[in-house]
Amino acid sequence: MLLVIDIGNSNIVLGVFQDKTLAHSWRVRTCRDRTVDEYGVLFNNLFTLQGLSLQQVESVIVSRVAPPLNEHIMRLARKYLGREALFVEPADQKIIPVLYSPPSDVGADRIVNALAAFDLVGGPSIVVDFGTATTFDAISGRGEYLGGVIAPGVGISADALFSRAAKLPRIEIKEPARVIGDCTVTSMQSGIFYGYVSLVEGVLRRMKEELGPATVIATGGLALRIAPRAEGIDRIEEHLTLHGLRLFYERFRE
Repeated sequence: MLLVIDIGNSNIVLGVFQDKTLAHSWRVRTCRDRTVDEYGVLFNNLFTLQGLSLQQVESVIVSRVAPPLNEHIMRLARKYLGREALFVEPADQKIIPVLYSPPSDVGADRIVNALAAFDLVGGPSIVVDFGTATTFDAISGRGEYLGGVIAPGVGISADALFSRAAKLPRIEIKEPARVIGDCTVTSMQSGIFYGYVSLVEGVLRRMKEELGPATVIATGGLALRIAPRAEGIDRIEEHLTLHGLRLFYERFRE
């Protein structure tokens, strides 16, 4: 059994693969204050609830954008799994060509997303990852990581609005019934939701002007909420990063 772990700024997403099948996945909050043992208990509880054991894990691969947790996950793998974790290092890996300067600036999650996208649909292709930041990644027809766009995530944008405008309430981010809001809450929801949809559509249109025709895949925590309303997105792959980690591990071992 392969354990894949994607450590994001807001969430840690875990998955276990039986061969090429994603058997289970979990999303938990990223917490830099948790100890190694606390993470060990958390992982053990998640596995136990699905009738699994940590001792069934044969290999571990990790992508992360939160470096302070590297040591935690490394020690957790050794102590609770009896394994050495493989970390995706964009600058050192030879799995996918990275045409970005410097390669070390690319997030490991963006590398494995590109790998999974090229495996699924070939190239040129674009991955839109709706996370803490929203990233747009371009993959060439030869499977090269070309670069992309980084924008504030919808949650960051909403938090900025709440914190800077004293009279505006904190609201749920969702699609309102109409674009023209009939009260403060629906007006804010419309601005956040449709404003973000328009951002995604505009960036994709401009990327395709440079890249040419491309298949667009959406992923990330808010993909299911935003992507269905954004023109230009061809498919949603909720677990794209996890599958990318599996592919990276398989090719690393070849």
